[in-house]
Amino acid sequence: MSRSLSIAEAKEGAEALGPRIRNRRRALGLTLNEVAIGSGLSVGFISQVERGITGPSLSSLLAISRTLEVDISHFLSQPAADGPSTRHDQRVSYGVGNAQRSYERLSAAFAGSALSGLIIHEPPGTNDIRMSHEGEEMLYVLDGALTVDLGGNLVVLEAQDSIHFSGSTPHTWWNHTDKVTTMLWVGTFDVFGGRPAEGQSATAMAKIRGRRPRAARKSKPAN
Repeated sequence: MSRSLSIAEAKEGAEALGPRIRNRRRALGLTLNEVAIGSGLSVGFISQVERGITGPSLSSLLAISRTLEVDISHFLSQPAADGPSTRHDQRVSYGVGNAQRSYERLSAAFAGSALSGLIIHEPPGTNDIRMSHEGEEMLYVLDGALTVDLGGNLVVLEAQDSIHFSGSTPHTWWNHTDKVTTMLWVGTFDVFGGRPAEGQSATAMAKIRGRRPRAARKSKPAN
């Protein structure tokens, strides 16, 4: 069995994430609306994340991180890749903020690597905000069932079903059952940090909606 974070560890992570995001946003002189535009997320969602009401998914946090021009590791400490293989009884199960969704890292880190891999444990009822980004994703349901919204088309996946799609298509998914759904997720964008986006700058996510947040405002000289 994988090791889950303790209640104390999870609580500490949830309490720290929101203020870190808010402090970084303010340090850049950005408004909630500017971060929302840059990341492709809603103002309400960003506000709830900053206040610790909502826990983002890894992909949502990555979008926020890029818009705020820092690596995702600035906000979230994730398990390191110790080698090319993982063991089912040694992987650490972790979450993001106070989100109920949990992850287990599968992919390694080496020069030229392009894939990120996770096992995701999706609780009932979770419905993340729609996202679009570079690269591609593939989901394979190991246990349970999942509804995927892919560009407005709903696809229901059951155990041993899969879906493969371009990240540029607006997408989200949720667990419509009353039990935890477990899935394998593989993508070509870096949800762990440490390598640049595919042929793009670290702030590429901010350009998805055609606008880059302005630089930090300079204070006006005193009269």
